[in-house]
Amino acid sequence: MEQLTLAVADRIADKALEKGRELKFCPLTVVVLDAGGQIKCVKRDDGSSLLRFEIARGKAWGTLGMGFGGREIARRAVKQVGFYAALSDMSGGNMVPVPGGVLIKSGAGAILGAVGISGDTSDNDEVCAVYGIRSADLTPDTGD
Repeated sequence: MEQLTLAVADRIADKALEKGRELKFCPLTVVVLDAGGQIKCVKRDDGSSLLRFEIARGKAWGTLGMGFGGREIARRAVKQVGFYAALSDMSGGNMVPVPGGVLIKSGAGAILGAVGISGDTSDNDEVCAVYGIRSADLTPDTGD
């Protein structure tokens, strides 16, 4: 069974931060979780603001919990407000239903983990997550 190694998680985070700097985004925080929702890697740009870790972790954790990317979570949260409010309560507030949470999949489609990024707009956070995952020769699932 394929798993997400620390070296790969490190590469994903480094490349995501690199992309954010290249595009002149606000300072980012990147959280990479393994398939069991455990933290493999956290990296924070200098100047990344308060709560960015919690938001990034919530984006990644929510995608793992639901099994699809942040864009689909965001769409469903709009339609099922009560359900997603309950999920937020059940998770201790650890689910952030917006883009910027991206599943990491193997070439065969197995979920290896997730990346959550916070610091710029959710769309820009997602761009960096996708870039980081692809840089590790893995498949991003944004929910689209």
